[in-house]
Amino acid sequence: MDGLQMIVAGLGFRSSAGVESLRAALAAAGGQGAEALATSERKASAPAMQALAAETGLPVLALPEALLATQATLTESARVRRLTGAGSLAEAAALAGAGPGARLLGERAVSADGLATAALAQSPKDER
Repeated sequence: MDGLQMIVAGLGFRSSAGVESLRAALAAAGGQGAEALATSERKASAPAMQALAAETGLPVLALPEALLATQATLTESARVRRLTGAGSLAEAAALAGAGPGARLLGERAVSADGLATAALAQSPKDER
């Protein structure tokens, strides 16, 4: 019997981003089917992230930057790499949040104001 797959929305954002920016990035990434939100431990408690979690009813996965830095991302930002160790915080958080063997569903999407990014990753099927 095929197991369930989970979709996780990873988010990266500037400290000046509001919930509107995060919401726009999530929508641009096609995140309506996400089952959890993920970001770095440092950003998980940000007011905009907590507001998005409350709005969507989704849990926030707070991931260590050391784990995020090990994820292979499709996009590469030198600024984000310097700050977090990951090429894209959104892509790395989505992958790490979805677990080992997860795959990105596409490159990160950017909010219109450029303050937030979002990416989706899907966990592998559990073949048990």
